[in-house]
Amino acid sequence: MTTLAELMKDAPFFAGLRTETLELVAGCGSNVQFEPGALIFREGEQADIFYLLRHGSVSIEAYASTSGPLVIETLEAGDVLGWSWLFEPHRWHFDAHALTGVRATAFDGACLRAKCDADPALGYELVSRFAQTLIERLQWTRLRLLDVYGHVGRS
Repeated sequence: MTTLAELMKDAPFFAGLRTETLELVAGCGSNVQFEPGALIFREGEQADIFYLLRHGSVSIEAYASTSGPLVIETLEAGDVLGWSWLFEPHRWHFDAHALTGVRATAFDGACLRAKCDADPALGYELVSRFAQTLIERLQWTRLRLLDVYGHVGRS
């Protein structure tokens, strides 16, 4: 039987972490599934979890009053979903829906925050990895916006 730590080591987000660190983080994880179309989380609700997607795809959406939900990004197996658990006020900034059947590992944010408080090196490692994820996604969003709206003037 494969452990959560063994599943995690193959994900790019967790690449290079020591086995002891993977096991520490895995202690806050559990396996979850979502059916196609299921709401995973809604903007504004309490965010106390993040997911490592192992199978399937998820849409990250923002709601526009004039046009309804707009897909910001589509995440696939190997991606992490959710960083709001790490930053106060721990509220989701977007909606997330399963586009297909999804299998994921869910990590309890309160459990991880407690472990980060007890081990600042772990906290630094996780914040660094989530910051890199945020930067990559912001850059990708910027490129999509330039594609949709054309040249945007610089100030």
